[in-house]
Amino acid sequence: MDLDQNQYQTIVESSPNMIWRSGLDTLCNYFNATWLNFTGKHMEQEVGNGWVEGVHPEDVERCVKIYLDAFTKQEPFEMDYRLKRHDGVYRWINDRGVPFYVGDHQFAGYIGSCMDVTEKVEGQRLREMAQQDGLTKLLNRQYFEQLGKIEFAKAKRFSTGLTLAMIDIDDFKRINDTYGHIIGDDVLKEMARTMKEVIRDFDLLARFGGDEFVLLMTNTNASEAEALVDRLDQEIKKNVVRSGDHEVKVSASFGVHQLNGEENLEKVLIEADRRLYEAKRRIKTSNDHD
Repeated sequence: MDLDQNQYQTIVESSPNMIWRSGLDTLCNYFNATWLNFTGKHMEQEVGNGWVEGVHPEDVERCVKIYLDAFTKQEPFEMDYRLKRHDGVYRWINDRGVPFYVGDHQFAGYIGSCMDVTEKVEGQRLREMAQQDGLTKLLNRQYFEQLGKIEFAKAKRFSTGLTLAMIDIDDFKRINDTYGHIIGDDVLKEMARTMKEVIRDFDLLARFGGDEFVLLMTNTNASEAEALVDRLDQEIKKNVVRSGDHEVKVSASFGVHQLNGEENLEKVLIEADRRLYEAKRRIKTSNDHD
């Protein structure tokens, strides 16, 4: 049985989801009762671009761009943003919009449906905080060790290659002492960004502590790992972090070790760390002789 206009209106108005609609001019021309009850606004306050006033200032530009880009292409979109509730509290909203058509498949605008997903978003952020290093956004040491033990067990069970690299920024103390900790933080973030661009999707990269990083390469033998480390070394050396009129050049040392009968991940880490400090001693000895 086909539904008439009044039945459609009743369904939309009583929906637990926040429903909106826009016309060919991209402007919103309808919000259901659930939306209006959420925002505490009247229809005339929300139509047009009025609804944008309730979006968190940090989310407005991104939110509007996603909507307008989709509108131009007449494609569905989905986005999360913060919307002010009637009590002044910002809540995370998941907004899904789809184009709608009338008559002979004529584009007529968009219809959107929104849900409050604050608990989901905040839960995900808490998980990320527990798993990520706050500065570099790489895995933190604790989560790396958790994932690394799983990969270590797989490598032992299936006799596949597993190689680990310890990575340390050269002269990081001098950088901090000379340019300050803010520039030091910029160096760490630039290191992280560069390494993420070079490594493969299945590699595990973490900030291990201070200026030290660790890279676990699964299904990778020593020669393959050395080739990847060489690429990392070359890309890191291209980095220049600017501090006023000064340019801070960055380099790193590496200690690489392939799993070779060790009974736990910690011993692989210890061996890679030993090789890292051998590499740093060689550099120091070479510099002392220059």
